[in-house]
Amino acid sequence: MESWHANQVIYQIYPKSFQDSNEDGVGDIQGIIQRIPYLKSLGITTIWLNPIYVSPQVDNGYDVSNYYAIDETLGSMADVDLLIKRLHIEGMHLIMDFVMNHTSDQHLWFKDAIQHPHGLYRDYYLWANAKGDGYPNNWGSFFGGSVWSIDPGTTDQYYFHLFDRHMPDLNWHNPEVRNSMLEIAKYWIEKGIDGLRLDAFIHIEKANFNQDVPNDSNKPVIAEEFYAHLPRVQTYLKQFCAQLRAIKPDIFILGEAASASPELLMEYSRPVNGECDAVITFKSLVDKVENPDIKLPTTFQLKQLDIEGMKRQLAAIETKLADVSLPVLYWSNHDMARLASRYASKCYRLQILKCLATMLYLQRGIPIIYYGEEIGMQNLSQEQPIDFCDQTVIEFYKQALKQGYSHDDTMRMLNHTHKIPARGGMQWDLQQTNAGFSEHVPWLDGTTIAVDVATEQTDPHSLLSYYRTLIKLKKTELFTDGIEIIENTTKGVFQFTRQLGRSVAVVTCNLTDQSLDIPQIPAAHLQMVEGEVQPSGDMMTYGPWAFTIKHVLEE
Repeated sequence: MESWHANQVIYQIYPKSFQDSNEDGVGDIQGIIQRIPYLKSLGITTIWLNPIYVSPQVDNGYDVSNYYAIDETLGSMADVDLLIKRLHIEGMHLIMDFVMNHTSDQHLWFKDAIQHPHGLYRDYYLWANAKGDGYPNNWGSFFGGSVWSIDPGTTDQYYFHLFDRHMPDLNWHNPEVRNSMLEIAKYWIEKGIDGLRLDAFIHIEKANFNQDVPNDSNKPVIAEEFYAHLPRVQTYLKQFCAQLRAIKPDIFILGEAASASPELLMEYSRPVNGECDAVITFKSLVDKVENPDIKLPTTFQLKQLDIEGMKRQLAAIETKLADVSLPVLYWSNHDMARLASRYASKCYRLQILKCLATMLYLQRGIPIIYYGEEIGMQNLSQEQPIDFCDQTVIEFYKQALKQGYSHDDTMRMLNHTHKIPARGGMQWDLQQTNAGFSEHVPWLDGTTIAVDVATEQTDPHSLLSYYRTLIKLKKTELFTDGIEIIENTTKGVFQFTRQLGRSVAVVTCNLTDQSLDIPQIPAAHLQMVEGEVQPSGDMMTYGPWAFTIKHVLEE
């Protein structure tokens, strides 16, 4: 029997930024409840919420200090109960973010570990002694610097944190940790949620701390080979997921495996392994720096879509997962710049966004739409590097100025590539204060382009109207269940076929600013055309970012 999540369209909500109901500048759960009719009208079937647990907000909720309570800025447990109830009345589902690799340093477990070096909770975290007069090893944190920070208590040991120093990693080798995390998940499942997104699960095992990264640098080095995708990750994951399914057999387990290859996606989602139902990887998105400056890190340099690279990668993912699971299809999320900021030029902005949505979401897989994507929201523009609350931004900014870049040019790079400006308030109505998000100054402020739901609701040619059409098409049997073949086309063209029995559709997209001649498909009729498309003999000329959906006529 097919799982309920196979034909879902997921909408990711960053709770702090969706809708403020009590006018304090921070979005909340009651605000989400107010907007359920909008989500229903868009065609959304499942909501994924970023963390709403009690948190000091060092990392916007991913630093959890109490998994059993709701952060008061977002609402109450009664609000969550009502949200679940209202969604289920509408036939919709709720997925909660589950932060399983680390906690906040304000969590009672870590506080006890600091106060009682020989107590039960000390082994809930990862500790090591200094090597000589330095860190235990030279591994680098994703948030900059070392993965090690000194014990703030009475010992000389260091604790491990793959992310911010206020987010110590849990020791999943300890069965008590595994039991504690299971109890937390069980609590939320019994609340009535429909699924969990397993945040950063690929990091729950680490290598031997005595092993340094072999290199000639004196600085900490990012070393995923020592703290990602290690063998016991699947051991722990399999056990954890089996226990969840024993409680709720139809739970949807969505894993986040940022650096997973197509082969690893297959392993983590293979039904016989009993782990995730579907897995998100950042490697499904392929881009390249436009004009790389070798004297600067590429992280925040402006990029463009690598069309040929993405063809190969998506074909590999689709092939590996064909008889295994559904790929996860997304253009944006809270950990990256918005789609409209990354790739949409001013000249063809609307056409680009329609084309890219069509090219990705009609493929075989589960779409995840990041809030505001459907109206073309862009990143906010920040004025100073300190506004990003990211040490790596400060370092990039200093390097750029040293290489002769102006403040404005450097900030342009940062504003178009960083994840924080992608978390601005939802733009509901430009005629209202702060576009209808809140009467209060938003928790994250800045300038951005003028787009809103109110205007696009009534415009049949708007991006919002197109997303409604696209989602409706995605839900048809052909685009939900049909097999997929990504065609070997000329450079700049992305074309794929979906087939279910005798029903065949061909989606053809020109992903360039140039007109391209593409061979006509025999015995086909147009179901949809967007942009300039003209016949030219046995070819079709597709204007910049034009695309078609054609049904092949069966004999």
